[in-house]
Amino acid sequence: MTEPSALHDTRVAYDAVASRYAELFSNVLETLPMERALLAAFAELVQAQDAGPVADIGCGPGHVTAHLHALGPTTFGIDLSSAMVALARRAHPDLRFDEGSMTALDLADGVLGGILALYSIIHTQPQQLPVVFTEFQRVLAPGGHLLLGFFAGDDPLPQEFDHKVSLAYRWSPDSLAELLRQAGFVEVARLLREPHEGERFQQAHLLVRKPQEP
Repeated sequence: MTEPSALHDTRVAYDAVASRYAELFSNVLETLPMERALLAAFAELVQAQDAGPVADIGCGPGHVTAHLHALGPTTFGIDLSSAMVALARRAHPDLRFDEGSMTALDLADGVLGGILALYSIIHTQPQQLPVVFTEFQRVLAPGGHLLLGFFAGDDPLPQEFDHKVSLAYRWSPDSLAELLRQAGFVEVARLLREPHEGERFQQAHLLVRKPQEP
């Protein structure tokens, strides 16, 4: 099957900048106390549910995968870019990293206790997001949690912007929360913070869960 052009373009773009990306962002959590706190809460929720490992989808060079794993949950990474996966495996040889696409995860139904997707959907074409969220719903166990990070916008419709790597989109937290609700998720919490120096947009996180089966 031919890979969709948008996926191919994103893969190629991140392959080209993988090393530079790792240099810039591998230590970024040290400067983000609110994000660290949210990851700690996510880790606690996943461990309390004890429904399976966490997949860090769009893991890049693996720095957040390793951070979350150190907090307790068994965590592995998945990324579209083979160059990113190679860097992650080199930096964290004790952890698992696989190549894969959010639209068709090579995972069985209900095997994950959590999904971490930090800024992983920003390059996804808006019409494809329901496919991605349905796939997340499929691989999560009942009661499993999804933590989604993205750039916030103030328009109900997604807003294109000139991301340095590839075309990207900002989303209203309310609009994205509604898409997640339509996919069967229940909102647990959200975080919206103002941009730090060097950031252009508000940073948003949505924490949702897959309901327990009746």
